[in-house]
Amino acid sequence: MIERLELEAFLTLAEELHFGRTAARLNVTTGRISQTVKALERRIGAPLFERTNRVVRLTELGHTLEQDLRPGYEQIQAGLDRATATVRRTGEQLTVGYVGAAAGQVAHRAADLFPRHRPGCRVEVREAQIAEALGRLRAGDLDVLLLSLPLTDPDLVVGPVLLSEPRMLAVPADHPIARQTHVTMEDLARIPLLRIAGSRPGSWLADRRPSRTPGGEAIADGPRIETFQEALQLIGAGLGAAIVGAQVTRFYSRPDVVCVPFADAPPIEWAPAWLTTNNTPLLRSFARSAQQAAHSLHPEGAGSADTLAVP
Repeated sequence: MIERLELEAFLTLAEELHFGRTAARLNVTTGRISQTVKALERRIGAPLFERTNRVVRLTELGHTLEQDLRPGYEQIQAGLDRATATVRRTGEQLTVGYVGAAAGQVAHRAADLFPRHRPGCRVEVREAQIAEALGRLRAGDLDVLLLSLPLTDPDLVVGPVLLSEPRMLAVPADHPIARQTHVTMEDLARIPLLRIAGSRPGSWLADRRPSRTPGGEAIADGPRIETFQEALQLIGAGLGAAIVGAQVTRFYSRPDVVCVPFADAPPIEWAPAWLTTNNTPLLRSFARSAQQAAHSLHPEGAGSADTLAVP
């Protein structure tokens, strides 16, 4: 069975004949498109595109497959559009995304609470991966996203802080830093930091990948990652470190990864965010439900994630 991303990547690339434009339309990275198309070609057993440094062209097999798949895909899309239109006519629906396990707890608890405030509103909760989360929000796949701060993009509204957790450095268990009781920002010069795909200076999660320590020491680049599980695998393999929240010690514990608290870095805060063009009473009401949900999970208030109750 062909996966949705494989189908969309293939058909969009068949239209655009350009990996960068295809990635932009689907709100994923160029590397993700390349990997997805290659996986589809391996499954079929033959190339679907001819690639050179300058052009991308469909092979004869690719052209035939595109003609076979597109009518069915357009029929599926039309069916989904009709279903969505029906929902909009008959009631409200909210799609809530989250990044990370602690935010996921809050999202699911808020989804349970929200119908008490908006009877008849259906809430769907979805996990979002690091590299694609904001793209899915901007594409309309998500109405609201629970994620870490800071977030300064002018096209986004940031809701109230829901959680606050100590900032930690996740390192390989056999690295000398793993034996320390705490780290400082200067310690970042001693180990490569993983890079988040698509992150750039001033963008979301840029605080997780500074280029220099406060004292001016250069911080080496580690491998790029698109998901947090990928980050943990690379850290466990000894290929770098990552700045994380304390929730990692509860939800993502691994024997090959050790998290050491920072002595001189602020906590990581989490909040809901949505598009300024979609700043509706419905979303503001959900943000209040998310506050209630966070408080029910953290009756002590905006405490550290290492004391989170598991519902």
